[in-house]
Amino acid sequence: MKLKISHVNIYCYERPVELTNHQLMLRPVESHGLRICTEKLEIYPAHNVSWKHDVFNNSVAQVYFTGKTEELRITSEYTVEQFNINPFNFSLDLYANLLPFDYQGEDLIDLAPFLIRQYPADQAVLDEWLGPRLEPSGKTETLPFLLALNEHIASHFIYGRREEPGVQSPAQTLALGSGTCRDFALLLMEAARHLGLAARFVSGYLCSSDNEAVDIAANATHAWAEIYLPGAGWKGFDPTSGILAASLHVPVATTRNPEQATPIRGSYLGDAKLFKEMRVCIEAHIIES
Repeated sequence: MKLKISHVNIYCYERPVELTNHQLMLRPVESHGLRICTEKLEIYPAHNVSWKHDVFNNSVAQVYFTGKTEELRITSEYTVEQFNINPFNFSLDLYANLLPFDYQGEDLIDLAPFLIRQYPADQAVLDEWLGPRLEPSGKTETLPFLLALNEHIASHFIYGRREEPGVQSPAQTLALGSGTCRDFALLLMEAARHLGLAARFVSGYLCSSDNEAVDIAANATHAWAEIYLPGAGWKGFDPTSGILAASLHVPVATTRNPEQATPIRGSYLGDAKLFKEMRVCIEAHIIES
């Protein structure tokens, strides 16, 4: 399957301002499951660009501007070939079939940062929420439980886009019964960590399709969670749509927490009142299947 993504960000200012250095995470993550066919990154005003891999191996464009401007325009366009057509094409290691389990060998060392809870104060709230969904025996089938939890968030919480930065804590999302895709991803991540599973945050795009359940979050930056399952590796769970991340999901960054996955980071020098408006246009769709 081939997908096309166009992402345009325009920032306007009342008068010419000096832009600070910007960091962009807009380039899809290539792997055996996804290949970039074509790519274009256009930036205005005059600038220099260098690339780096961050600590999570995400591609980051570092942009250094050379003059003042009344407008910052960033356009990225990618066509990608997606091979993750069947997200269920895996089998778990025997010891990981039932929750709870402990990671073995070097996996435990390497996964340690992704096991740390970001909101330890929400432990009691998560206990109350997860308790009824766990088997009384204390043992629960890993994959059916995670799939059911992923679907439960999609079907029982109200989704709404929010332009303001930041995320709700798991306790806030549970209390409100609503949130954005990044709030739902964080809730699932913290629930997984609460159960001793390594989890990380994924930022990217969800391409549009004929499926209304998917399209509610399409054509925008999107977020989901990945959980490390022995035998399967990192598996993507999208609690906004209640499905496993697959052919319509295009990851751009994977990080330990949501704040590290901001697509565009940077500012300008001067009074905050100089900022006039921001316009964003995202198109993400199938071009060949």
